[in-house]
Order: sequence, then structure tokens, then C-alpha cells
Amino acid sequence: MFQFKKHYFIATILLFLIEVGIALYIHDDFIRPYIGDVLVVLLLYCCMQSFFTFSVKATAIFVLLFSFTIEFLQYIHIVEKLSLQKYAIARTVLGTSFSWIDLLCYTIGVILILLIEKRGLPRKN
Repeated sequence: MFQFKKHYFIATILLFLIEVGIALYIHDDFIRPYIGDVLVVLLLYCCMQSFFTFSVKATAIFVLLFSFTIEFLQYIHIVEKLSLQKYAIARTVLGTSFSWIDLLCYTIGVILILLIEKRGLPRKN
């Protein structure tokens, strides 16, 4: 069940740095809201695959359901319901605004994961 996979861990770090860069330096109407949402799904997937031996499909489905759950929590304004709106980390992690487009971006991210994994990119352990 547990197995460290260096290539996924490196991908996790790179994706995290890209996400931080997008959050800090890109304030547009495309990359930040859409590409960022596609990449966050890849980030979560790579993070899970760094440490666990779950199948590609199981991990991808879990990440998609997790992402959809976070989006649903935005729909019900969970940050406000829990009185966390003054905490930037809560607003960033949980988000504050629901969007149907975000669900599409998460789905695109999972499809991208499945395509990449099916192709079997060359890796070194």
C-alpha cells in the first residue's frame, strides 16, 4: 500500500511550484482560473501516487471526487459557515466561489492524467 515513487514526488514539487507561481504572479482570466484548476488535479494525483500504490484509475477517481467535494463545499459557502473567512489559508484551500467551469477543469485534468498514464511516459526510479 505504501511505496515511495520519486518521479511522482518530483512531479508533485514541480506542479506545486507552478501553482504557487500562478497564484502569486498571474492575474489573468484564463491561466489562473482554468489552467490552475486543471493542474491542481494533477498535483493531487501525483502527490497521492508519490506515496501510495493505488491504481491509476482509483487514484484519478478519488482525486476527481475530492475536487468535486471541495467545489460543492464552495457552493454551500463552507468558509463562511465555519467563520473562516478571515483566514487566507482557508479561503485559498477551500475556495470561496462555486463554478460549474471548475468541475469541467477538474474533469479535463483527470482525463489528462489518464491519457498520460496510458501513454506510459518514460521514467527513472
